[in-house]
Amino acid sequence: MEKIVEQGLLYDFYGSLLTRHQQKIYEKVVYENLSLNEVAETEGVSKQAVHDLVRRCTTLMRGYEEKLGMIRRFGRIRESAEKLKKIAANNEIPKEQASLLDRIADEIREDLES
Repeated sequence: MEKIVEQGLLYDFYGSLLTRHQQKIYEKVVYENLSLNEVAETEGVSKQAVHDLVRRCTTLMRGYEEKLGMIRRFGRIRESAEKLKKIAANNEIPKEQASLLDRIADEIREDLES
């Protein structure tokens, strides 16, 4: 399961950097959960070609992540927003400040999800 989640995250962040052909094959294998044989048949290529393309795309996107770190940054920002929410829920700070922190955390989370 972890591999599928990683592939999904990589594609969400870096899939647009792949060629349209790479995107099409990758989506069929990862998102549509089609077998390599099924994709090979519909695309008129060998099973090995599909396997190699998916592997190359994953390696390429991992390289983008190593260089750019967008997924890592996304995770850190999300964690920071959650910390703000916890601080806002703390009854030891004034209600106005708690409300402001909560609103800021929500705005950050909305920006991350859009």
